[in-house]
Amino acid sequence: MTADDLRETSAALAGRALELPELARAGTVAAYVSVGSEPGTLTLLDALRARGVRVLLPVLLPDNDLDWGAYEGEHSLARVQHGGRMALFEPAGERLGPDAVTTADAVLLPGLAVDARGMRLGRGGGSYDRVLARLERAGAHPALVVLLYDSEVVGLVPAEPHDRPVDAVVTPAGVRRFRPAS
Repeated sequence: MTADDLRETSAALAGRALELPELARAGTVAAYVSVGSEPGTLTLLDALRARGVRVLLPVLLPDNDLDWGAYEGEHSLARVQHGGRMALFEPAGERLGPDAVTTADAVLLPGLAVDARGMRLGRGGGSYDRVLARLERAGAHPALVVLLYDSEVVGLVPAEPHDRPVDAVVTPAGVRRFRPAS
């Protein structure tokens, strides 16, 4: 994709996501900063902040679990290299602890694909599996939304017994729901 394609895709994705009732009424959204070839998220993060939403971003811990920090704009991000893996953009400010995600009204999840059942294929590190388990243990039920390109919505992805379906996938072309908006 060209730089213009990426900008257009990011804007379309943000527009679709912002139409979700779950995000429209959210006070806190746990999200992430896209890296590599992932659909761009900064436009969406800034739009959520402009609405007065508290945006939490992950901080990768050495054991692949996630801590959280508040997003205060692109200037508040630090590029962090984690070993031999790709560099991530993480909040540079105060760490809120792994349980901070349990306060979110919606959680935006990265992924490689999602299937017709709403099962998400992640990158294999287990970070978001831990997040979903933490939410379940806390009795928290935020909306779970995956942000993908249209071509990443597929017929079937492998699933493990611990995997949980998401509520919706947002692509630049639209929204597909797997569970009704609550």
